[in-house]
Amino acid sequence: MFIGEYSHNIDAKNRLIMPAKFREQLGEHFVATKGLDGCLFVYPMSEWQNIEEKFREIPLTTKDARKFSRFFFAGAAECDVDKQGRVLIPATLKEYAGIDKEVVSVGVLNRIEIWSKERWQDEGTYDDMDEIAEHMAELGLGI
Repeated sequence: MFIGEYSHNIDAKNRLIMPAKFREQLGEHFVATKGLDGCLFVYPMSEWQNIEEKFREIPLTTKDARKFSRFFFAGAAECDVDKQGRVLIPATLKEYAGIDKEVVSVGVLNRIEIWSKERWQDEGTYDDMDEIAEHMAELGLGI
């Protein structure tokens, strides 16, 4: 399980230091792709394989399924962590997420989300959390 929030900078060669706590679970080889809300999703290979299996079972006769599959898989890139714990962020993913210099990496259960600091701050308002919590309870997730 990935948890926590870490701030860091991306270097001039588009490399990002992956937090040590994330590297332990992520392994040396993983997948990064376009996420929702303007961030990147990062998955360990085992989790990525689970996602692939689920998508293989979705009928391609559904337009939304085809469109989401293209969004999710065409933007995906296999990534590696170097000996210094850095990851090269592909230019297309960096552009999609609006990443320039400052980055926030967030652990969200089975994935890591990588955000531009600016987007993270914009997204990080929790004024409506009571209402969201009620909807989550309706989905069976009461805390």
